[in-house]
Amino acid sequence: MKRLGFLILIIISIMTGSCSGRKQKLDNKNLIPEKDLVSLLTDIHLADGLLSLPKINASASSLDSISSYYQVIEKHGYTKEILDKTMNYYFLNYPKRLNKIYDQVLGILSEMESRVEKESIIETARISNIWRGKDFYSIPSPSGNDSTLFDMTLSRSGTYTLLFSATLFHDDQSINPRATVYSCSPDSIDTGRRQYVKSINYLKDGRPHKYKLIIVVPPNKIRHLRGWFYDFDNRPYGLEKHVKIENISLTLSSLAV
Repeated sequence: MKRLGFLILIIISIMTGSCSGRKQKLDNKNLIPEKDLVSLLTDIHLADGLLSLPKINASASSLDSISSYYQVIEKHGYTKEILDKTMNYYFLNYPKRLNKIYDQVLGILSEMESRVEKESIIETARISNIWRGKDFYSIPSPSGNDSTLFDMTLSRSGTYTLLFSATLFHDDQSINPRATVYSCSPDSIDTGRRQYVKSINYLKDGRPHKYKLIIVVPPNKIRHLRGWFYDFDNRPYGLEKHVKIENISLTLSSLAV
């Protein structure tokens, strides 16, 4: 509770000013500019949030916790007395303006939180994604390689989820375009029994659509995963092909029991 002492001191100073200062308005000399005040209050809230973390709180004494708030103020080039005076001034003379200042602080904190959550989601996806193929496949390909073949080993048993988006453009002439994926024993890739993954035909409307394939690797087995992101029924020479595969991820969604 003592950790909140600094913030309580601010509130007490405001309440004290409200009792004695209503009759005599505070002067506006040496106040913290509004832009700096927003930044200062934001940092105080961030410091308060950090000190609420168990590990940080356990390593900091009550005195250190309170002094950390002073350090935040001094970092901005001000003192607690100037902050008290500024808060009293706005509270007594311009309470609505003070509310708007806090709205700005909350807006900055919300934006920070949103950015951190987004970065966390991206990092989690990056760590859990075990896809080792290309980042995207495009036909026609800028490199001249129109193959969408991929080939990799699944060394752990369980249920894998292959996610990707496919865009079939209007000028594509393939019939029943789809992904063809199968798994087999690593020591018999060409001659062994293939276990094909159920797939669906792509939509051909020039827009990206998400697709999901489920691959099951039996307990105590190692499987080779192989396939093509772009397969179709008709194969005449000179067929116009126009497709893009991107946003590919492969995750192990559950382990085999």
